[in-house]
Amino acid sequence: MKNLNVWLLASTALAVANYTDAQTWTPTTAPTNLWYAAASSADGSKLVVAAGGTASSGPIFTSTNGGTDWSSNAAPSLRWTSVAASADGSRLAAAADGGSIYTSADSGVTWSTNSVPSSSWLSIASSADGLKLAAVASGNRVYLSTNGGATWTSNTVSVADLQRIAGSADGTRLVAGNNVGVIIFSTNSGATWTQSSNSLSRAVIALAASANGSKVFAINAAPGIYASAKGGKTWALSGAPSISSWIGITASADGARLVAVSQKGGIYSSTDSGTSWVSNSAPQSVWQAVATSADGCKAVAVRWNDGIWTSQSTPAAQVNVSPKNGSLLFSWTVPSTNFVVQQSPDLGSWTDVTNAPVLNLTNLQNEVTLPMAGSSGFYRLKTP
Repeated sequence: MKNLNVWLLASTALAVANYTDAQTWTPTTAPTNLWYAAASSADGSKLVVAAGGTASSGPIFTSTNGGTDWSSNAAPSLRWTSVAASADGSRLAAAADGGSIYTSADSGVTWSTNSVPSSSWLSIASSADGLKLAAVASGNRVYLSTNGGATWTSNTVSVADLQRIAGSADGTRLVAGNNVGVIIFSTNSGATWTQSSNSLSRAVIALAASANGSKVFAINAAPGIYASAKGGKTWALSGAPSISSWIGITASADGARLVAVSQKGGIYSSTDSGTSWVSNSAPQSVWQAVATSADGCKAVAVRWNDGIWTSQSTPAAQVNVSPKNGSLLFSWTVPSTNFVVQQSPDLGSWTDVTNAPVLNLTNLQNEVTLPMAGSSGFYRLKTP
């Protein structure tokens, strides 16, 4: 067996962000509308937003460049309540109140209806590959698809009036909540469900999960934002301020970085899984929904009867290494800024690793496998 010394270095060409600082939000060129829902690809480049809600109808808009430009598409004007996206942003899903569930396999250029009954659809979640979908309406059934919405099955759960659902990147872990704060969770892609040992004080307004589904976050109208480190089994109040108008929340792949929006109190962010929060530069407005990239550094938020805003900070170059079948496996969370792996025998000269990274859909990490050569080596992530 070879003994190999490996040193991982942060790139000197990368300015590492201070995540304790508040985010800076700027408006995009998107038109004013009754924006209600938002979703993002893992790298934050492809975005989908929908207007409408339960009281009015609206369009679906998409962006392929992180919100710089927006375009409408063939989706009908409906009371859209929820949207979801695959990790690469190619597969999209949208749920409509009093309508159906629509899916797209081409980043929103074209849309098709699904074989689900017309209902008061309130929330939809997607796996990283976009094939596993889970949706709830205002009832006691969870609808599931394993082929991107082509066909659906449903099961009856013990909790009525479900209104929100979220899941892990591989779709095996799901969490759903109802209008009085009762939460159920599944560890087998929705085949069976278990009720959380404690409930929230009021209705579950929004849910978000880490890529592995172990960290879950729930918004309660009051007193605030709850967190679970056990996949929804138990819940406790986070350190978020008590704001009665919390409405949307999103989480990075590791569940450390959170962004939450309120309809009266602006936008807050956390870098420690909700223990502490800071207010952001966004104006106080009727914020409705928020979505983030896998690294939590690129986010999009929508305002009711207004526009769409984005935020971007510099991601830190953090790479993990582990042995794998006599080789070295390097992995890092899908970044909102492109990284390349570089290697050096002596810190004097660096060369790019030409192996193309492979996306692990279970944890939203890019992975590169390299042979163990020589007795020592230095590696780093660097912006191209």
